[in-house]
Order: sequence, then C-alpha cells, then structure tokens
Amino acid sequence: MGGGKEPDGSSRSDEEWDRFLRESVAGTADSPKEPSARAREVTKRLRAEPGPGPEGWRSYTPARPKRRTGWYVVGLLASLMLLVVALAPGRIVDLFAGDDSASPPPAPETASPTEAPSEVAAQRPTLDEPFRGSPAASWASGAAGITVPKAGAVGWMSAADVGQALAQSRDFLVESGLDSGVLRGERPEKAIALINPHQKDVQDFLKTSFRTPSEKNDPLFLFSRFQPSRTQLVGDVVKTRGRLTYREGERGALQVTADVTFVYPVTRADGGGDEIVRTIARRELVLNWDDPDKVITEPGTFSIVSYKYDVTNGGCGVPTGYFTPPFDTDDQTAETGTEIDPYDRSVPVGQAGSAGDECVRATRS
Repeated sequence: MGGGKEPDGSSRSDEEWDRFLRESVAGTADSPKEPSARAREVTKRLRAEPGPGPEGWRSYTPARPKRRTGWYVVGLLASLMLLVVALAPGRIVDLFAGDDSASPPPAPETASPTEAPSEVAAQRPTLDEPFRGSPAASWASGAAGITVPKAGAVGWMSAADVGQALAQSRDFLVESGLDSGVLRGERPEKAIALINPHQKDVQDFLKTSFRTPSEKNDPLFLFSRFQPSRTQLVGDVVKTRGRLTYREGERGALQVTADVTFVYPVTRADGGGDEIVRTIARRELVLNWDDPDKVITEPGTFSIVSYKYDVTNGGCGVPTGYFTPPFDTDDQTAETGTEIDPYDRSVPVGQAGSAGDECVRATRS
C-alpha cells in the first residue's frame, strides 16, 4: 500500500500508514485525523504567503467617510445673516434688544419702592406695541395694576365695611383715570357720584373746573381727559402701577391713600403721521370715609382730603381741561420745566410742583 503525504508534502512510512488505518478502524480516541484535501490545500497556500492572515468578515469596520457638510451649512447661514443685516438693520437691533413687552411682570406693589425701574432698550413705540421701549410694557393693565390691601376693622368700620370702602376707592380711580368715555373728554359722572355731595368746597371746584378751567380750577387735578378733536388713545389699554393703603383718620374715619401711575399712549386724532406720545400721570389722593354720626355725608361716598399729581407729556400753557400731549409739530405744548423720571415711584409725588403748579419734562417716556 502506498504511503500518505504530510501537509508539508513529505511522505509517511508504510508502518505509520498501517498504524493509522488500524487505529481509524478501531476508533482510537487519539488517533490522528486525515486532513481533507481542501484543508491541505489551504495550509499549503498559507505557508507559501508571507505576512498576516486575512481579516475575519465579522470584524470588518468600514472606513468612516469624511463629513464636510457642516462647514457648508455654517457658510450658508453666515451669508444669509449678512444679507438680512444689510437689508433690515433695524430689525436685527430689535431682535437682540428684545421686546420688553415679553418681560415678566413685576410683583404687585405693596409698599413704596426703593428705586426707579431699570432702564430698558430704547425702542420707538408702534401702533401695535404702544408701550414698547418703556418700563410700562411689563406693567399690568387697567385696574389690575392697582394693589388693594387686605381689609381689617378700622375706627367705626368693620373689616367687611373697610373692604367695601377700599373697593369703591379703587372704583373712583377706574372711573376717573381709566373710563374710555372720560378719557375722550366726557364728564366723569360715575366718579363724581362717589364724592360726598355735602363737601361744599369740592362741589364748587367741580362745577367751576369743567365750565371754565383755570390754574386753580382744573379738572385734570382729579381726572384724566383728552380732547377728542386733537388726540386719540392708541388701543384700549392703559398701563397702571400703584397701591392703596389705609389707616384711621380724624374722628375715627377710614382714611385711604391712593398712589397710582397711569400711562396713556396717544397719537394725533387726524391720523397725521405715526408719532406716538405717552402721557404719564401719577396721582396721590387722600380720601376719608367718614363716620356719619360725626360728619355730614351720604352712604357710599367719601370726602377728598388732599390731592397731588405729576404729569409729563401732558402739555403746558393755558389750562383747557384736557391733556395736550406735545407732538412734534405742536411747539406751543413743549415742556421745558424741571426734569423728572415719571416711572420713579420711589420719590414723593409732586416733587416738581404740586398739582400742576409747574411744567415738568420727562427724562424717559
């Protein structure tokens, strides 16, 4: 019998081949295995080829392609931004300056502030955003900006009575400074109805001020009014900030003090141009809800103890009974007096002349 071949091509001896056949038939556990023809061929080829063996297919990792699209995107965006800046630079300034109307509203005012509101980005007001560029942009609107304290018993009034008097005191501020008809120049009948009809000096003032306004008798001391033929409000929102406080006054009266700032955006009634002016009025009123057993009064009415106010962009000159905002073409209403910050509620009311005795000019509006 011919001998077999080793994987390296060498021959086996006849004795080894005979032993292989016997052990294969007998099934010896450690009997050598005859390599297949394919195995012998692969072994021969591997020995003939130098270098590392081929990599297994499961271990193959394809090369990661180089990504260049990011730089193309950055370049495209930069080009677009330069184009927008060139075409509309004002819009870009507004974008980064921010719209202060979106600022969070300040907490309700429950005590006198210690400083003026922070400066905001200077931006022109528009018909859609008349409070733009103003601290008032984040203030509450209408009666919501007037803080009413929790009621407690005072003097001759129970806590419930005090609560009702505080609500009616705020009603007076609403009817005198926020009512749309009054702002258009109408007589403030609802507000007047809350004033003690037996307070003769105040009733005389009311009769005279609407008929023949003067420096001593001007309805603007208590009411906000614009002449509809000259001025119109922009929108139907008036921004407010302020508070009511109370204590016991003379003869056991409930004395309520109101300190509120009103911001009115207005424009020309004839529609000429798009100029918007903000008239800002800060009023301090002291009201007595008197004990009817000690003072002649009527239920549901108060007596006016005192009033003070500061107004900017309200006009100067001969009193007319109306605010006359100084538009660019109205030199006769230009304000050239003492400068004040109309948004600074940390200073006393009437700092530049009580009750309109002196024209004042706003450092910002």
